[in-house]
Amino acid sequence: MGIKVVILCGGMGTRLKEETEYRPKPMVEIGNKPILWHIMNIFAFHGFKDFILCLGYKGEMIKEYFLNFEMRNNDFTIKLSHPQKIKIHSEQ
Repeated sequence: MGIKVVILCGGMGTRLKEETEYRPKPMVEIGNKPILWHIMNIFAFHGFKDFILCLGYKGEMIKEYFLNFEMRNNDFTIKLSHPQKIKIHSEQ
């Protein structure tokens, strides 16, 4: 078990009002990925892979992003006869 990284994701981002009116500041995109994704990748590059995200303003959007991360970032197939069976076509 490694060291956990705690990231505070609670600010409203009032200085980014145009971007944060509908999404939280950590989800503002840079290069088609949220700022939070970039921060976590920097930590992961240095070996820190356990994260605790302290959610605040619009935290449900952050939860939704990571719950559906695999489907957001890969192609997938859904059989309409069996919609619970989703095949994810990962590049890995």
